[in-house]
Amino acid sequence: MAQAPKYLTGDPSAINAFVDQFDVFLIDCDGVLWSGDHLFDGVAETLGLLRSKGKRTVFVTNNSTKSRPEYLKKFAKLGIPADVEDIFGSAYSAAIYISRILKLPPSKNKVFVLGEAGIENELRTENIPFIGGTDSNYRRDMTPEDWQGIADGSLLDPDVGCVLAGLDFHVNYLKLSHAHQYLRRGAVFLATNLDPTFPMNHNFFPGAGSIVIPLSNMAGEKPLALGKPSQAMMDAIEGKFKLNRARTCMIGDRLDTDIKFGIEGQLGGTLAVLSGVSKKADWEAEGAAAVPAFYVDQLGDLRGGGTGA
Repeated sequence: MAQAPKYLTGDPSAINAFVDQFDVFLIDCDGVLWSGDHLFDGVAETLGLLRSKGKRTVFVTNNSTKSRPEYLKKFAKLGIPADVEDIFGSAYSAAIYISRILKLPPSKNKVFVLGEAGIENELRTENIPFIGGTDSNYRRDMTPEDWQGIADGSLLDPDVGCVLAGLDFHVNYLKLSHAHQYLRRGAVFLATNLDPTFPMNHNFFPGAGSIVIPLSNMAGEKPLALGKPSQAMMDAIEGKFKLNRARTCMIGDRLDTDIKFGIEGQLGGTLAVLSGVSKKADWEAEGAAAVPAFYVDQLGDLRGGGTGA
């Protein structure tokens, strides 16, 4: 059984010892920094404190609906100093994988997207052609012509060699039907991430995993996921930032993505925050997805204060 995590909230000496162990902090966004447009108390001050101690902060998010520049705008709106190079999202991870690792052949180099503009914008940065996504031609009901054209292939693009699924606020039968047929014709099946939910406005809503499951059931196969806890994402982060894993800590609110990501990546430490999805009872339960090394009530507690246990 994994060792019980150390509770840091309200213990300044333990917090200082924790921070001193690491040079780099990989930090999740939704549920850690904010919920929707609500910035959690003390986040900006905590990030400033870590940076004043010479620590590198990298924001690692599974939310594929925004590209890195779009995330940068949100950081600025919420008063968090950041640079686009500080952000590493699942949409960016997928684009890097497709362009630099998958390397689709010229005759099958197009991607069919189930997702929002964040995915599209990151694909553009890697010069990857795509269809689907936010195109209004796919945001409508099925017609008799669609049924026939999808069935006989006349409405399908012969250059599609990959289906990339992420969080899609406009998922519908037409999009799923196209994606299914591309997979039946041999397209590579990728997902930005498999989170079943994501936190928003102090509640939880369907995540990318909820979009992927119907398609996976149709195709009879699971996609390669390129967000946390995928170690393909960890390898890409390590390659970009040249980090020392032993001196790196993953901070997140989900056991099955953030904490598992850090543990399987053999990072020096993991810190769970209780402001998002997972709670203390989750890692104390039998068969827990992962157990963090440390935990706090919220990220702002790393300033040295806290609310107590």
